[in-house]
Amino acid sequence: MPERPSGPMITVRRARAADATALSHLAAETFRDAFADQNTAEDMAAHLAAHYSPPRQAAEIADPASTVLLAEHTDERGTATLIGYAHVASTQAPAVVTGSAPIELKRFYVARAHHGAGVAHRLFDAVEAEARRRGADALWLGVFTRNPRAIAFYEKRGLAVVGEQIFTVGTDPQRDWIMARALAAPDAPSDP
Repeated sequence: MPERPSGPMITVRRARAADATALSHLAAETFRDAFADQNTAEDMAAHLAAHYSPPRQAAEIADPASTVLLAEHTDERGTATLIGYAHVASTQAPAVVTGSAPIELKRFYVARAHHGAGVAHRLFDAVEAEARRRGADALWLGVFTRNPRAIAFYEKRGLAVVGEQIFTVGTDPQRDWIMARALAAPDAPSDP
């Protein structure tokens, strides 16, 4: 009988249709954790209902223009728990994003209990690999201007502010930075 690896493991995989409900719960939890104190309860409730329902997550998982990646923590007993996710999508990039085939990182969240444990870097590595697999030569995203932790992480990963856009939470239009960076070809060495 093969031995089980000792200690917890973090894995990243593509989401499947059966993940929609669990993803819905994690997506709402992580968005609420990140932004509830900067929004009214009404705007937060409206945003969560519009964007994180199980049917909405199922549609995003099934969308051929999207890839949803899940980070899971598997404990010593072999029980897997969803702890983070990323949503990569082929969308129309703003004019400030360069590249002939840019791709958007629409969402990127890790459960608060796993911040600082390397999960975000593992998940971002998978995002970059997926973007390259999809033929992208640039990666872009929008990040709330009042989210310094996320901005610092994206800067560590080589993204830079190239513009701004409006992101509406409920009825509240908020300012996001647009951050972007070129992606090296899969067989080309990347910058350290």
